[in-house]
Amino acid sequence: MKPLWMAWGIGTVLFYFLLTYFFHGRWKGDETKTFLKKVFWVAFGLRAIFVGVMMFYYYYQTGMSMEYGAADSLNYHFTASHLSDLARAGRLRELFWMLNGHTMGFSDQGYLLYLTTLYTCFGKNILGPRLLKALMSAYLCVVIYKLASRSLGEKTGRLAAIMAVFMPQFIHYTGTYMKETEMVFLATLALERMDYLIRSKRYTFWNIAFPILLTALTFGFRTVLSMVIIASFILFILCSEPSLISKKAKRIALIAVAAVVVFFLFTPIGWEMLVIVHLNFGESTGMVDKYQQLGMKYAEYASYKYTAPGAFAMPLTNLVEVANENQKMMNGTYFVKNYLAFFAMWCIVAAIRERKWRNFGLIGSYTLLYVMMIAFSFAFNSERYHLPALPGIIIMAAFAMTHFRKRDFAFYYSYNVVLLIAILAWNYLKLAARGLFF
Repeated sequence: MKPLWMAWGIGTVLFYFLLTYFFHGRWKGDETKTFLKKVFWVAFGLRAIFVGVMMFYYYYQTGMSMEYGAADSLNYHFTASHLSDLARAGRLRELFWMLNGHTMGFSDQGYLLYLTTLYTCFGKNILGPRLLKALMSAYLCVVIYKLASRSLGEKTGRLAAIMAVFMPQFIHYTGTYMKETEMVFLATLALERMDYLIRSKRYTFWNIAFPILLTALTFGFRTVLSMVIIASFILFILCSEPSLISKKAKRIALIAVAAVVVFFLFTPIGWEMLVIVHLNFGESTGMVDKYQQLGMKYAEYASYKYTAPGAFAMPLTNLVEVANENQKMMNGTYFVKNYLAFFAMWCIVAAIRERKWRNFGLIGSYTLLYVMMIAFSFAFNSERYHLPALPGIIIMAAFAMTHFRKRDFAFYYSYNVVLLIAILAWNYLKLAARGLFF
């Protein structure tokens, strides 16, 4: 790998671990309001600076202020620009016809409508949407704190929030034009509001309607994500303690969820949900066939039989030049997630040992369901498809870290050895599959 990408990787790893360690020591004793203000403003400041720097960096590297090999980003930008022209001209019928007939499905319409609204109201300036990404990503850290502290305790919530502030993935996607930041924000906020609804026992109209609205909005970004949110909420209700939610409240909640599911199934979204399930599970050999058609060796290892066991850690970090520029830039980002995967998985052991497994019923079921669905799909090696699970992985890792015992270090050291071997083997396969290594 070239020195530029080595520098990016080493800088990313040092940035995350050193700053997380430093600020956790400085902030962990602060009063809650002071702590949340620091979390939000430091997160927003970092992301706003990153947005500005990366616009110039990408322009210097690629000739435009878009990430390397921008494809989806440019499509979003140009399509939203055209749709905003139609909106300003009052040609709404043509606008909706284009949305229905010239998009990749309902899963992409949400982000297009969002960009179209911004362009129509504020002009076609790509800096504005990125600053809004920075704002959403900063508030996401606060949402993670609320969700984690309410479910798993104050120590876990504070550590999870600080980890989120410096999480490279969250920062990276504020500097791109992809839909990941908005999608992760909506999904995590929906989970937090669901958790608040059940734990607060305040069944007001707004407390019930708001998480339903947020979940409905996620259908416009990624259908499978919305399906996982609904399924995890059902599991949370079924597994919750009687003291948290009564049998009557459970029945009411399940009826409400069932009504929402039935509503979506009898709309065009329902057909898309069936297609997504078929593509995710019915065509599980798609990646194997793709690599075989490209003439690459070891294509059979792209099967879910081999990738599913590493679902939490995937994709593994890159050490070689065969990846595209975005993947090479994010090699340190990948490593951070590879490392945290151990603690996210150890959370299950710690929760059972501490008899708190019910406490992370919503977080755990959401994270496990989403990670496994991606692991069994065509997107197992695409980092951005794993991103919606990252808030859950952070919270689970924070819980494991705050409940770690001395005897657990034997497993921790063993994981580090396994991870090193896996990364080396992964990069060997990348070279060998292309005939670059014997």
